[in-house]
Amino acid sequence: MDIREYNRSAWDRLVQKGNRWTIPVSRDLINRARKGEWEIVLTPEKTVPKDWFPNIEGLDVLCLASGGGQQGPILAAAGANVTVFDNSPKQLERDLYVADRDSLILKAVEGDMADLTMFDNESFDLVIHPVSNTFVPNVRPVWTEAYRVLRHGGVLLSGFNNPAVFLFDYDLLENTGIIQVKFRLPYSDIDNPEEKKKRIEEDGPLEFSHTLEELIGGQIDAGFIITGFYEDAQKYTEELLAAYMPTCIATRAIKP
Repeated sequence: MDIREYNRSAWDRLVQKGNRWTIPVSRDLINRARKGEWEIVLTPEKTVPKDWFPNIEGLDVLCLASGGGQQGPILAAAGANVTVFDNSPKQLERDLYVADRDSLILKAVEGDMADLTMFDNESFDLVIHPVSNTFVPNVRPVWTEAYRVLRHGGVLLSGFNNPAVFLFDYDLLENTGIIQVKFRLPYSDIDNPEEKKKRIEEDGPLEFSHTLEELIGGQIDAGFIITGFYEDAQKYTEELLAAYMPTCIATRAIKP
């Protein structure tokens, strides 16, 4: 099965369905960003601390697997030179829509987050990578490629799922409120035929968990120095689980 091709089509369909991460930001948020009043998220609820960012004006920024008309246009309005990179053409259309609507300059490039060979070494000052590596089976190439395209002193801001959220039986949770372990980690839709079938029937993208060794240790192994960390809770879909544990993680890492 071509996972990348399937997930591209699945995210294109999510755009048509109005998924939360496919809704472009408003003109008001763009106007505020132009005045220096802006914020973005890597995870569902918490905004990224302002001291995690270098001075954004004039920076070359890669929004990695970050289509949907959200982070990229805001950073472009704040003065950055933005390239939005995503697997879904429909997601990239959202960014181009905002750029056209609000007279912003940004680039939209389609591709695999684990393969940035179209970009030269040390092309960017900042990489923004919100929760999206859930949709690739191997996360380590994402870190090594992000490291390669960053300039020395550049910053990687990334969000990802807490691996533990993949342990549980969500049908049981939604129907009864009971939290019960069902799956072995690391989790893969491909390795669980019933879940894979259900995901495809629901037109959802295939998902994969990654260990903390891959998510955090993988950044370190790629050469990054991690300088920031916070947790978040994905309350809008996992309210019952979020009452007991953080469901997402964000990290700040520097290429020395």
